[in-house]
Amino acid sequence: MHSAWHRTRGSLRTRGLRGTVERILREFAPAPRVAPAALWLPDAEAPIALPVSDTPRASIVIPVHGQLAHTLGCLRALSVHADTPFETIVVDDASPDGTAEALADVAGLRLHRLAENKGFIGACNAGAALARGEILVFLNNDTAPQPGWLDALVGTLDAHPDAGIAGAQLIYPDGRLQEAGGLLFSSGHAFNYGRFGAPADPRHAHLREADYVSGAALAVRADLFARLGGFDAALRPAYYEDAELAMRARAEGFRTLYQPRARVVHFEGVSAGTSLGSGMKAHQVRNQARLYEKWKATLEADHPPPGTDPDLAARWRAHRRVLVVDAEMPRPDRDSASLRLFNLMRLLRQRGDAVAFFPADGKPDPRHGQALQDMGVEVWSEPWLGGAPRWFANRGRNLDAVIACRHFVAAPLFELTRRHAPRARFIFDTVDLHFVRELRAAELSGDAAARRAAEATRARELALIRRADLTWVVSEAERALLGELVPGARVDVLSNVHAVAGRGQPFAARRDLVFVGGFRHPPNADAVLWLGTEIFPAIRARLPDVALHVIGADPPEAVRALGERPGIRIHGYVPDIAPYMDGCRLALAPLRFGAGVKGKINLSMAHGQPVVATSCAVEGMHLEDGRDVRVADSAEAFAAAVADLYEDRTAWERLAEAALANVERHFSFEAAGAALARALDAPLRGA
Repeated sequence: MHSAWHRTRGSLRTRGLRGTVERILREFAPAPRVAPAALWLPDAEAPIALPVSDTPRASIVIPVHGQLAHTLGCLRALSVHADTPFETIVVDDASPDGTAEALADVAGLRLHRLAENKGFIGACNAGAALARGEILVFLNNDTAPQPGWLDALVGTLDAHPDAGIAGAQLIYPDGRLQEAGGLLFSSGHAFNYGRFGAPADPRHAHLREADYVSGAALAVRADLFARLGGFDAALRPAYYEDAELAMRARAEGFRTLYQPRARVVHFEGVSAGTSLGSGMKAHQVRNQARLYEKWKATLEADHPPPGTDPDLAARWRAHRRVLVVDAEMPRPDRDSASLRLFNLMRLLRQRGDAVAFFPADGKPDPRHGQALQDMGVEVWSEPWLGGAPRWFANRGRNLDAVIACRHFVAAPLFELTRRHAPRARFIFDTVDLHFVRELRAAELSGDAAARRAAEATRARELALIRRADLTWVVSEAERALLGELVPGARVDVLSNVHAVAGRGQPFAARRDLVFVGGFRHPPNADAVLWLGTEIFPAIRARLPDVALHVIGADPPEAVRALGERPGIRIHGYVPDIAPYMDGCRLALAPLRFGAGVKGKINLSMAHGQPVVATSCAVEGMHLEDGRDVRVADSAEAFAAAVADLYEDRTAWERLAEAALANVERHFSFEAAGAALARALDAPLRGA
């Protein structure tokens, strides 16, 4: 009862009354149903087979003081295969049981015995002094690391040079979340973010900067740990040493990252109990006061006050808090619009913005959603989303901006933004002007009904552009058009975003032709049918050995049938497009209608692959016929341009060089970053 009062009083100081009530409800709620395969626990009879490495990348340091059964279980968990070479160092902190004798013969284990008890901090520092790895991983003995945990922690530090510390997602044995990175308030009080929640909750399932991570499973660069002098001995025997280490690391310019892919089951309380009034846990209260005194100025200047909503506190340092919504989960390996959006979110994260995303259809896509979470994006889908109105009602108040893609997605979100996120800037991302594409398709087909539908789309898009705080288009041509149609609307260009891959193979090493484009986009199907039936036969008449590779997901039956023609190969979706970008001599873009900027052209040009395209395809892309690309609009002229360029090495090399320069100048991350700054860094609504 005394312990419960201590914990409740501490919770009231850090969370306030509402947060404390919510925490109590989560703590005593029934444990979530977790599939048996969701958590892996070692077999108590399994042999211990620790890997041995002469050149370990990581040194796992496990301080122990008794609790032999848990130590053996932890070592069994470490026996599960990891790709990262590591060594295991157990520091026996003068255990009162037979720990040292029992571990003496464990193969692959480096056992270090302390003559007197030095506590958690002393034992960790002693183990670190023996380590050979470039990354130190401190691990409690009352844990069961899940397969892949070490690779995730080491990979996080490899991928983020500005991170000095990475921590795991800690999970109770019943499947509930114990911690998703720690929070520190301006008072110095610590808070286990996500405690008693669900590990898969979107708030807890993405890479995130944390104030600190628990020393129960903490990875730190060995050179940084040595430079900082290890864990602060003034906090011996334990508690707040992990938070204080993160404070010193941040003062040196290094971030602390929480990595949910590193999952570790923690049997909390086994080694230290849970009472704050007595035993080891009593040091927690004392060390909180010591942390506050040492870091008072930084805590009060850079950390939220006690009682701050934990979800807001977890994103306290964000430059902007931004919600992004598109029709479905972006799949950057399948279509250019997805690649653009994925790269835009990457840029937002690089700016230091906290980014949440949900697909309007609510459908989860584990593979592509995980790619966003690895980038640090909070990804919401069903069953967590609960629909856009519910999401906005629960979370909209903290937003600085909403980026809504495509008019049919954006329109219903406008009112939700104004109602639940009144200070947020509403940005309508057209992706391309749908009405332009639809009108051109209707003109090509002569379909009167299609033209009426396109006019209706035009009215909806223009109405939204008038109301939005800002509209993004992908080309200067589209901005000029809207300047005529919607004078006074704020419109800016944020085009496709591509990394410049480089020149690829030289002219002589390349062969064949390639078309790239997802076939759920009608202009691509029309283009390939025209290419296969009218253009390619004329090309083959001059280049009989050349092949045409058609790449793109979901080809319709009419497109698949083209594969029966000589030289045409319909590949459909391919997981890695780079070999075709680097190996094919020319890319073709014979689009007869469409709108916006064509990602297929950007993609090829970013690989130094010259393009032959129609006027429609190069519209608004800063391209000039003969300088950057070859342009032709009839089947005969298109085929002639392809055949001529295919055999002209000098012209090919000139266009390849110009293509790379064009992408760097107009479609690079730097160019898009400037547009994001214009959109988000001006004074926000209500500010």
